Formats: sequence, structure tokens, C-alpha cells
Amino acid sequence: MSPVLAGVLQLLALIAALALAYRPLGDYMARVYSSDKHLRVEKWIYKGIGADPDTEMRWPAYLRGVLAFSAVSVLFLYLLQRLQGHLPGSLGFSAIDPDQAFNTAASFVSNTNWQSYYGEQAMGHVVQTAGLAVQNFVSAAVGIAVAVALVRGFARSRTGELGNFWSDLVRGVVRILLPISVIAAVVLVACGAIQNFSGIHAVGQFFGGSQEWNGGAVASQEAIKELGTNGGGYFNANSAHPFENPTPFTNLFEIFLILVIPFALTRTFGRMVGSLRQGYAILATMVTIWIGFTALMMWTEFAHHGPAFDIAGGAMEGKETRFGVGGSSIFAVATTLTSTGAVDSFHSSFTGLGGGITMLGMQLGEIAPGGTGSGLYGMLIMAIIAVFIAGLMVGRTPEYLGKKIGTREIKFAALYILITPALVLVFTAAAMALPTPGNSMTNSGAHGFSEILYAYTSGANNNGSAFAGLNADTQWFNSTIGLAMLLGRFLPMVFVLALAGSVAEQKPVPATAGTLRTEKPLFTGLLVGAILIITGLTYFPALALGPLAEGLAS
Repeated sequence: MSPVLAGVLQLLALIAALALAYRPLGDYMARVYSSDKHLRVEKWIYKGIGADPDTEMRWPAYLRGVLAFSAVSVLFLYLLQRLQGHLPGSLGFSAIDPDQAFNTAASFVSNTNWQSYYGEQAMGHVVQTAGLAVQNFVSAAVGIAVAVALVRGFARSRTGELGNFWSDLVRGVVRILLPISVIAAVVLVACGAIQNFSGIHAVGQFFGGSQEWNGGAVASQEAIKELGTNGGGYFNANSAHPFENPTPFTNLFEIFLILVIPFALTRTFGRMVGSLRQGYAILATMVTIWIGFTALMMWTEFAHHGPAFDIAGGAMEGKETRFGVGGSSIFAVATTLTSTGAVDSFHSSFTGLGGGITMLGMQLGEIAPGGTGSGLYGMLIMAIIAVFIAGLMVGRTPEYLGKKIGTREIKFAALYILITPALVLVFTAAAMALPTPGNSMTNSGAHGFSEILYAYTSGANNNGSAFAGLNADTQWFNSTIGLAMLLGRFLPMVFVLALAGSVAEQKPVPATAGTLRTEKPLFTGLLVGAILIITGLTYFPALALGPLAEGLAS
């Protein structure tokens, strides 16, 4: 079988699996967030944290819950790392340095999972399981909760109430993320991923020396790492490591885990607003971009030149022979069009245009299908921008889902789409202008610039993947990327929840002959165009200096 055919068959199998899971999972999540009943274990949690799950919250109160919980999480994870040397199960590892502990705490709480350390050489069992793995669950649940709050804003009228953050958070973990993760972890263990609490041991003799590895609860962390679009690896090689991702089947299974909730949330959205066709329109937009990016990535990586590439079946540098060009390309697109950041290959070793595709996927805002929750609310923001553009064309006040998009709503949407590019470009410019950050670049020229641009794109967009080649374990990068991750996560949430409160207060506007039909293919095309044009205008100059220049020169 040719490598190209193998890649296409993997893509088709993935699409089929996602299609089978779409309806049941989407409907189930809609029931979870619409139910007024609480499970017994949920009641215990509410009692333990002193929360009343039945109290409705307006958007400022909902936002305070998000920020307070996240701030406490950052502090807890920071202290856990700083005290690691005194904890049991530390495997002899000392405390994490302050700047790196801050970076890691900000990274996992913001659902970014950027790692400037070698996991197997820095983190013991307690930090990995009680710290990092826990944040994989709750940070993903926070994203879904904010998305659900925005959906409620469109579904409700004449009220500013968006639900209860604590109830949404707990239900997301207990009823959705935890059960699916348990099943996924069992599948991974059955396929060869490790799950233990063993210490450091030698695994063999190599060229006169021994190689040492520590065990860990890898399969369980790998499951929620992908399902929650987190991405932080137990080992430095991430999902290229055979302990995390042993076979081509597990590689495809992990891609499925990355995409299944973000895609299914469009069904949840349709159910909650009372129009499945609206959900299908958002789904069609996501699928169009995802398949387009995947096809383009596979073309750039299979379009090899010369006998070496012909023998290898494509650009195999930096890719696992277990997965090949096809599996690596599908994984790279899935992880950068979502906020996952897990990698099964080195994106720095992709072709110049291939590396640019991974970067552009993040710069779109990771909305096709995006992260758990963040992808849906990001796409809904872009839908508001699209109906605003359409309204300007015909001279009508734009409407979306029966709610008028006025000055206040468009300001919130505009601030949302501007904050992340501002963080990326300002921090990248500062790093290139100052003398010290440039010393971390392994490469010079366009590829070296791409290393810096990719790092801040990954951090501010809460992706977490690395281009490789950049030494990010410095005080400058640990501090500035940490700030970019926190600001890139929580400032957009402010505007999302403010927008949700604004539309929830409105009275629904009846559809007329002049109303833009947002469930039609025409709107899907408009939305895809708006996303690509806005991103292109924002990032094209920076991309022209990095991956485009490198790709055209090769």
C-alpha cells in the first residue's frame, strides 16, 4: 500500500468514527447541561466547596467564579512544584525553579500545556497526577462551561442569568470528561501504553551506556490530555513516545479523542438553542476548514523532491516511522486546529509550508473545531462578525439566532478577535528586538524567526505545541510565554461572558424576509471566508517573514 493511500484511508476512518460519535455525544452533553438534577457525588463536591449549584449567575458572577477558581489553581500548582522535593513519589527530583514553576502552572491552568522542561527528568508522580493531570480535567471543563454560558445567552431572553459556573464545572468533569477518559485509558493500556508508579530504571545498554526511564500513570494522563485538548506529555517526546502512543491505531485513536468533543459540541449548541440546523452550519464551517488544512498538509508533506524523499515516501525527517507522513500530517493539523498542542512529530522538521500550516491553524483562533469549549465560543464570535459584515453589505442591523448584534455586542466580538493577535505580535516583536531572547534560537533567518513566532502563537492561543529548536527554558520565555498564556485564555473569556450576558437580556427578534438565514450553506461560505480573510490580514506580514519565506526559498 502506498503511503498516500494509507494516509487517505486513515483520514476516512477518522471521519467515520467522528460521525458515529457526533449525535449521541452531542445530545448527551446537551442533557448534562440542561438537567436540573444533581448526582450524589456532585452534591458531595458542592458541599465540600460551599457552592449552591441551583443559584443562577449573571455574567459578572459567572466570570468571578471562572477567575477565582483559575487563580487558586495556579497558586496550588505553583506551590506543588516548588515543594516537590519534600513530597513522596518525587523520584528524587528537586523543586522546580520559580520562573519555570510559574510558566507550568499558567500553562496547565490555561489549558495550554506548554512545557519548557523534560517531563521524565523533572516531574515526580505526585506533581504529574495530583497537579498536572487534575488540571487537564478542570481546565477543559472551564472551557466547556464558558461555551455553554454563551449558548445559554443565545437561548434565553429577557434575563441576564447564564447558569451556575460551579455546577457546569463539576458536571463537565464528573459526567463527561471522567467517564470517557476511563474508557480511553483502558484502550490505551490494552494497546501498550504504560500505567504504573514505578521508579527510575535502566531499560537497556546502548553503545556502552544505559538508558534510564521512569514509569508513571501515563495512559490515564494521555487520555485526558487528548480528550480535554490539553496536550502536555508525560515524556518530552510527547505523543511520539512509544510509552504514550505505541501503535498506528493508538495514534488514530488519540486524534479521535482530540476532535470528538469539539465537533460534538456543535450538536449540543443546536439542541440548546432549539435549532439543529444552526449547529450543522457551525459544524460544516469547522469541517470545511479542517479537511482543507489536512489535505493541504498531506500535499505539502507528500510532495517530495529528489531520490531521498522518494525512497522514504515523503518528508520523513522528524516523523515517527510507526505513523508515517499521513498519520503525522493528520495529527499535526488536528492538534493545531484545536488547543491541544500534543505532537507525534517535530513540527520544526516539516516542510516550510507544512510548518506554516500548523502555525496558521493556531492563528485562526483554533476554531476548526478548536478546543473543548473554546472552539465553539470562538466560532460563535466569528459568526457574529460574519453576520455583521453581511449586515453592512445590505444595510440592515445584523441578527444572529434572533438576537440583534448592536454596537455593544460587536465591540465585545471585536475585542475578542483582537486580543490574541496583539499578544502574539507584540511579544514576538519584543523577543526579536531584544538581544537576549534571540540567543535561544537554534536557527537563523526565516526558520529562526518562525521558532519565536510559533512559540508566542502557541502560548497566546493556548495550544502548547512547540516548533522545536527554541530553548524556551529561560527567564524571558518562561515569564513572557506564561503571561501570554494567562492573558490569551482569560481576557477573551471576559468578552465572551459579557457578550453572553448582553444577548441573554434581549427580547428575540422575529425573522423577516430580510433576515440572513444563518443555517444555510451561503452563510457557511461567508463564515469560512471571514475567518480566513481576518486571519490573513492580521498575520500575513509575520508569516511572510517566517514560514512563507522559507517555503518559497526551498
